[in-house]
Amino acid sequence: MAQWSRISQLIQYLPDQTICDFYPSATFAIEVRHFLSEWIENQRWEEFALEKVEQEDNARALLDEIIMLLQSFSQHNANVVDKMKLMQISRNMNIFQHQPLQFAVMVRDTLRKERALLEAMPQVNKTPQHQPYVTCESALPSTDVDHLVLKVRDVQDLRQKIHQVQEELNWERQNYESLQGSMDPMVSEVSRLQKHIQQLEYNVSTMATKRFQLLSECVDYLDQCQAQLLNRLKAWRWEQYKATIGHPFHDNLNVLQMWCEQLLGVNGKLRQELMLIVEPIPELQERLRQLLQLLVQSSLVVDKQPPQVIKTQSKFSTTVRYLLGEKIAPGKPVVLKAQIINELQARNLNITPSEDVQSVINNTAVLEHNTATKSTCATFRNMSIKKIKRADRKGSESVTEEKFALLFSTEITITGCDTPYKIQMISLPLVVIVHGSQDNNALATVIWDCAFSEPDRVPFVVPERVPWKLMCSTLNSKFTSEVQTQHNLDHYNQHFLAQKIFDKPEFTDDFSNMMVSWPQFNKEVLPGRQFTFWQWFEGVMDLTKKHLRTYWSDGLIFGFIGKQHLHLILKQRPNGTFLLRFSDSEIGGITIAYVAAAEMGEHKQIIKNIKPFTKKDLDIRSLGDRIRDINEITFLYPDFPKHDVFKKFYSGPQTSTNDGYIPTTLQTKVGMETVSVTANPTSVAHHTESLHNATSYQVDAGSVAPCVPNLTHHVESPHNSVGYPPPPFQQFAPQEAIPREQNGEQMETSDSPAVVFNSNSDDFNDVPPGDMDLILDGFLSFS
Repeated sequence: MAQWSRISQLIQYLPDQTICDFYPSATFAIEVRHFLSEWIENQRWEEFALEKVEQEDNARALLDEIIMLLQSFSQHNANVVDKMKLMQISRNMNIFQHQPLQFAVMVRDTLRKERALLEAMPQVNKTPQHQPYVTCESALPSTDVDHLVLKVRDVQDLRQKIHQVQEELNWERQNYESLQGSMDPMVSEVSRLQKHIQQLEYNVSTMATKRFQLLSECVDYLDQCQAQLLNRLKAWRWEQYKATIGHPFHDNLNVLQMWCEQLLGVNGKLRQELMLIVEPIPELQERLRQLLQLLVQSSLVVDKQPPQVIKTQSKFSTTVRYLLGEKIAPGKPVVLKAQIINELQARNLNITPSEDVQSVINNTAVLEHNTATKSTCATFRNMSIKKIKRADRKGSESVTEEKFALLFSTEITITGCDTPYKIQMISLPLVVIVHGSQDNNALATVIWDCAFSEPDRVPFVVPERVPWKLMCSTLNSKFTSEVQTQHNLDHYNQHFLAQKIFDKPEFTDDFSNMMVSWPQFNKEVLPGRQFTFWQWFEGVMDLTKKHLRTYWSDGLIFGFIGKQHLHLILKQRPNGTFLLRFSDSEIGGITIAYVAAAEMGEHKQIIKNIKPFTKKDLDIRSLGDRIRDINEITFLYPDFPKHDVFKKFYSGPQTSTNDGYIPTTLQTKVGMETVSVTANPTSVAHHTESLHNATSYQVDAGSVAPCVPNLTHHVESPHNSVGYPPPPFQQFAPQEAIPREQNGEQMETSDSPAVVFNSNSDDFNDVPPGDMDLILDGFLSFS
């Protein structure tokens, strides 16, 4: 048992999978574990058996080598406690000198048991405590860094061996000189000393050459590891930028900080080794100096980016993190300064920006170390852009297309380095606006820049045209991330978006190889509309995010669909079949399209579209309740009973209050809009059927109904309701058109020869595919 306890202490360091908790010093423990693990894995322990006496010499050689390794580790460990533990283990291992084969078999059996345990427990893995990245290439290359640490250890070991051999050489030379000065020197002793001195000189020379080779290899390897780190830092910033359009992003910087600290430590050890060489090596010293400068200057990261659309005179915040914060020399605090720079200045960061820093208020912050999180950050909490100096615009470029950035700069001194380093880092590109109405267009600039820029571009160059496939992927990512849903835009949705942005109404068109330009995205208004493609799409996103997220996630909203496709899928469906689609003619609206029987007894069907519901409408009454109210719709396409799929969205019965008032209920009504009593009968005969969304009071018995002017009649509804009266402060004659500024439309008067709809509105245009008629009607809404 005592022998097993001693060997188990050693085995703690052997395999990579075991937990190495013997040492307080984690770095040293990792070095011991990896080195002994690699060494043991290279030995053929499976060949040993107690009956194979011929293997005893090999077992003794392995035992001696392990003891020497433990002694070597103890000599290089600065921690006194660890050194004593390692020395004690090495002394205890000497008890196996008389039974080396038993030792080899014990190690073999221990490794077998450990492998069996690992195979039986697959949940035990090598996942680090902080695992911020899911991709293999993004994880910390611990094997590379550990290998570099071990190579540096070899350099240190070789230096000590050279020192020991040099001391022995000096001693032998002194003995040789003393013999040369004696009266009767012993010829044999002199000859032995001469040979020994020659051998020692040869050994010193050989080891010195090897030392130089090892140093050169270490610098090369350090260069490779640092290049991997800098590439990973660039990738982290790129992933941070892509998160703007919804790409996944793991923002934990702890692993990268550990990587930076390890490489800084290796650089310092190699510089010390070069200083201990009698003859300096300027080439290696210069390379290490350049690597150090690059590492120190590249460790500044904008951890929390500022908003990418900033309104002047508005507060915003941002956080900058320094990954080598624990290595900053104590004393003078490190103050970061932020200033706004334009695109030209971003391309020439070596030139001091001429922009007045006073245009940014609260533009300084101190780097402070947090011992709990082991992070060193400077947080700008109440920044504000007081004014902005814009560059001369090119052609038709608007102010919302001009890009800026925040430049963070400071001066840092690292412990062990005499020279302070000037470091700087710029934020992601941002757009500065002066009015909230510019927000939508500014966001379009940010989206286009984020989605289609190259990683190593010249700031802030973007292509003018991009493939539709890339644009489609961007719209899907932005939509799902903004709405916070897993339900993607399907093929039909994407096809309709292509039809809209390219103004190609034919459903059969192929858009896969077409290119989308920036003007098509957010510079040119859509045909027959007063808004751009992005303004319309962003309105749909906002509506879905605020009112329709669950409906969309449950697949109850068809969403983006064109007129031809609408006819194709509703054709031959029973009356009352409906679907929910986003309005094509109104920003941020959703409409209900359903199949109804044609009037005048005709044996064919028509498709009707209820006037779109906007955010304001859904704030008043939810979509689920409106669907419940409308008796004309019964089945959600293709054949789902509406009460089955929408029941969970219905509001419960209104509870009575104790304030003495009779409660009222709002309901949505869809029916025939009639004319006033003074209307021309001829016009009534030719009046097109209209759908209307009328909000009404549901009044209890005994209550007094609101007074309704004799302006229009309403078709009887199955609900006991009273029409909502128009505002009392604005009266119109029956012959006058009533402006509807809230929805940007007009209600037609009852004496018109026919109801006239906006010819530019796809929601209300007639489309006659095949033998079907599409009557897209409006509705009358009092509010």
